[in-house]
Amino acid sequence: MSLMPKFKLEKRGVPPVWFQIVMPVAAVFIALAISAIFLLIIKKNPFEAFYNMFVGSLGTKFALSETIVKATPLILTGVAVAIAFKAKYWNIGAEGQLYAGALAATWFGIMNLPLPAIIYIPLEITVGFIAGALWSVIAGYLKAKMQVDDVVTTLLMNFIMIYIVQGILNGPWRNPHTMYPSSVPIAKNADFPKLIPNTRVHAGIILSILAVIFMYFLIRKTKLGFEINATGSNPKAAHFLGIDTIKTIILVSIISGGIAGLAGVGEVCGVQYHLISGISPGYGYSGIVIAMLGGLNTIGVLLAALYFAIVINGAQIMSVNMHIPIYISDVIQGITLLVMLAMLLFFEYRIRRVK
Repeated sequence: MSLMPKFKLEKRGVPPVWFQIVMPVAAVFIALAISAIFLLIIKKNPFEAFYNMFVGSLGTKFALSETIVKATPLILTGVAVAIAFKAKYWNIGAEGQLYAGALAATWFGIMNLPLPAIIYIPLEITVGFIAGALWSVIAGYLKAKMQVDDVVTTLLMNFIMIYIVQGILNGPWRNPHTMYPSSVPIAKNADFPKLIPNTRVHAGIILSILAVIFMYFLIRKTKLGFEINATGSNPKAAHFLGIDTIKTIILVSIISGGIAGLAGVGEVCGVQYHLISGISPGYGYSGIVIAMLGGLNTIGVLLAALYFAIVINGAQIMSVNMHIPIYISDVIQGITLLVMLAMLLFFEYRIRRVK
């Protein structure tokens, strides 16, 4: 007879609201605590390191403005992924959808149409949204109609779109003046206006906030939001209620991909003003972590995106001031995801000892 105690996972009831609020906050503090261990291993003071990180991202007008610039695409990709995950459409493809939006925005921008900015910019936004939506709906249709694994299709489509962009930039769109693999600049009347003088904060942050508001009303106040929640919670029950789950998944893929495409539009029209192969350092993948850390909740996603922007920007200052590898930001993000996934497990289940 074995003397080793046995344990099993047991489904919880509905967790209290305070637990849902505390969970992501605790995940952040636990992640920072674990990151501090790595800093101690390389003989760096974690308190000094985190001080540099937060001051470097929030301590001055310039630092704060750069954090807002970094948060802009992160909010959009976080919202895009959160909406998709609500319906159990596992959109791992926000990175590719961002690139699709950037590619379309660049194409429209370099046409240099004789239009005033008040018309050109909304058209840029629309074109970018449509491009991201069309790239996403391919995987959405395959999942809804043919039950093709959406994790695989959305992930692989990232690489397809990134290589399409690289091929175009190394071919027909290569800048003829610099011969560098980047497009020529977009039209000036397609540039997003700056919101704060002498900073890079652009109108894309308004798009991000509107996306957050849109997600709130979509999920909480509309019939489609009810159908999204029902499809994600129990597809069979949703179908029994008369919900067209196939149509819901396809619509969600369109909305999710379109919002991710807007992140690409913002990077082209508000930051770079031309297309480069590295237009995104991984904003689409960060959006997955942000959505999970935010608990697929509107305000949670917003706060998680701001946290990630602080970590990414602050890590650069930390690296310069303390000679810490810049990759510490990736370490903190990765640890945060792992901690959050572990906490989500305990959010759904409790460990019970078997007698």
